[in-house]
Amino acid sequence: MAIQAPEGTVDLLPDGARHWDHFRRTAFDIFSRYGYSPIETPVFEQTELFVRGIGEATDVVSKEMFTAISGGNLGKLLNGEKLKGKSRLSLRPEGTAGVVRAVVQHDLVPQGGAPAKLMYAGPMFRAERPQKGRLRQFHQVGIECLGAEAPTVDAEAIIMLMRFYERIGIPRANMRLLLNSMGCEKCRPAYREQVRDFIHAHAGELCEECNHRAEVNPLRAFDCKNPDCAAVMASAPKITDHLCPECREHYAAVKELLDAAGVTYVEDPKLVRGLDYYTRTVFEVQVVDGMGSQNAIGGGGRYDKLAQEVGGRNTPGLGFALGYERCVLALEAAGVEMSAPRGVDVFIACATDDVRPKAFELAQIVRDAGSSAELDHQSRSLKGQFKLADKLGARRVAILGPDELAEGKVKVRDMSTHEERLVDSDMMERFFGQFGGKKFGE
Repeated sequence: MAIQAPEGTVDLLPDGARHWDHFRRTAFDIFSRYGYSPIETPVFEQTELFVRGIGEATDVVSKEMFTAISGGNLGKLLNGEKLKGKSRLSLRPEGTAGVVRAVVQHDLVPQGGAPAKLMYAGPMFRAERPQKGRLRQFHQVGIECLGAEAPTVDAEAIIMLMRFYERIGIPRANMRLLLNSMGCEKCRPAYREQVRDFIHAHAGELCEECNHRAEVNPLRAFDCKNPDCAAVMASAPKITDHLCPECREHYAAVKELLDAAGVTYVEDPKLVRGLDYYTRTVFEVQVVDGMGSQNAIGGGGRYDKLAQEVGGRNTPGLGFALGYERCVLALEAAGVEMSAPRGVDVFIACATDDVRPKAFELAQIVRDAGSSAELDHQSRSLKGQFKLADKLGARRVAILGPDELAEGKVKVRDMSTHEERLVDSDMMERFFGQFGGKKFGE
């Protein structure tokens, strides 16, 4: 039996890879208008980064991380030796911790300096039970802004995220934006105690995991997927009723900015997101219909203490991530087709075999002019070459035969209008450089 892709992974075949590239480019185009610059971090980091940053009690760290280990270190483990911290590596389950680590390591936000506004895209890894919309290797696009705590940063990021979803084609009516505040180190500890007391009072109605969370991180109980637990936690104390004056003012300012921008949202006091580093603003975008329980397509929030957790200075931060695969499902649920892959600008067709060397030369000229070109490499008939050109989505076919070769001409056919014109072969570079993918007459 042939070797298959690992469970929970998918191959991005040419059309899928083009769609992912278009998705990423579209995001970067929009985010760059808001001042964000690209960053690339390793796909694996020291495990301690995720333990300290995301939280040891989270499902992501306790259950879902993949360990990355060399053959030499595996031998040490099998021999009962302990590995040093720098040798304990994990594939990244999310992008924020790695970006914050890079900001701290390279001092991208010097004391008194401007905020670092960064964007990234790439694969993430979680050892989850594979199902539709939940893979072990998946792709995310995200942003992180470090060095500013003003509510304008929060509102700007949320507006930017919604603009992106609309740009790729997800109807606004199909999405629901949830919003909440997680408070800060001043007001959250007392609130955590209230939630812990609530869980203890309802211990018999909650699952074993929720009762365990009461001792580790009570707020994680709001994330429980058990319907019975969700029903019980719906009557738990609400964080928005226990915010300190500063957090209440910050949250109110974010909402005012969103209201002024015409961005609709639903306040959800149970929204805590799945990671421990969040403070104050948290948000999540869900698809209303057609995706079942896996309906979250992106979200994020503020993490004002994360830089300190990974060894840096006190540096406020905010970010979000959105899942490519989930967005594809959202588009399908809305009946929206993904953008069609880009076709070939020109296919060079040979009427006879003796003109193939010239066709090969013309293809290089077209490519050097900045257009894409393809030609037959399998000695097909002229009819077969036209079929191939159509399959490749060629906008034009340049037909080269003995007569055209003798006259120094090439017959160029527009495949959408079927209009033809003769072009001097030594003018091909100028013709395709000037007209590119345009139709004749444009």
